[in-house]
Amino acid sequence: MTEPTRPARLTAGARIAVVAPSGPVVEERLQAGLDILRGWDLDPVVAPHVLAEDGELRYLAGSDADRAADLQRAWCDPTVSAVLCARGGYGAQRVVDLLDWEAMRAAGPKAFVGFSDATVLHEAFATRLGLATLYGPVAAGADFVKSTEAQEHLRATLFAPETVRTITGRGTALVAGRARGVTAGGCLTLLATGLGTPHTHPGARGALLLLEDVGEAPYSLDRSITQLLRSGWLDGVAGILLGSWDRCGPYERVRAVLADRLGGLGVPVVEEFGFGHCEGALTMPLGVTAELDADTGTLTLLEPALR
Repeated sequence: MTEPTRPARLTAGARIAVVAPSGPVVEERLQAGLDILRGWDLDPVVAPHVLAEDGELRYLAGSDADRAADLQRAWCDPTVSAVLCARGGYGAQRVVDLLDWEAMRAAGPKAFVGFSDATVLHEAFATRLGLATLYGPVAAGADFVKSTEAQEHLRATLFAPETVRTITGRGTALVAGRARGVTAGGCLTLLATGLGTPHTHPGARGALLLLEDVGEAPYSLDRSITQLLRSGWLDGVAGILLGSWDRCGPYERVRAVLADRLGGLGVPVVEEFGFGHCEGALTMPLGVTAELDADTGTLTLLEPALR
């Protein structure tokens, strides 16, 4: 994997757009998240359809066309310095092909933050725009609005990225060792279902791969990892960082799957690193060269996530 362009860091007074490319948003949590962002001396602007709900498919925050238009309008607005997702859920797969990627490339780089379902967009920003992004908390996420730790790590990454060049996880080595590569990945299910589709990495060769998921039974996690293995997508991966597995069953059962499916790849693997669907979730840069030390549970970025 080649290293994408790093967008600029934020400064006081920066205007940021909050969009909902996936599921519907809880207004109370959105307002709490906006208050946090304003407390950072940012100027958050909410896209028109963030609080919408599709009339037929109520798991979507409005129609596909409206969600896509919100994201594209925000990205192409020259006054906007960063775009933050309001939440995950499901729906990004339905909008990614509706975006005008040439117009978005012409608009220039800016920071993009989201996780979970936003994995689809992280992949597209990397492959279509050559852009590094941030796999981090969403503006209306319960874990974000309640966690000072998650807030402060995202804030430091956005405003002073040189202060978080070394990210220390909370877990331990599933497979010991050290490796260097370009960070990539996100939600396991979205990576597996994205195989063979446009705007996705052709494989994880040379990558330090981030994997996490939510609400998937151990057999389902096994199925998704096995799909990545059988397709050859994991061939040449440099190392793996495992995040949270919220509501995926007892962790000892999840761990057995991860060890069985990933332990034989011959690369360092660190578990329970502390990103994804968990309290105090770390903000993880995607598309930057880094060194993983599974023994110490650290990821060291060779350059700051934002320039």
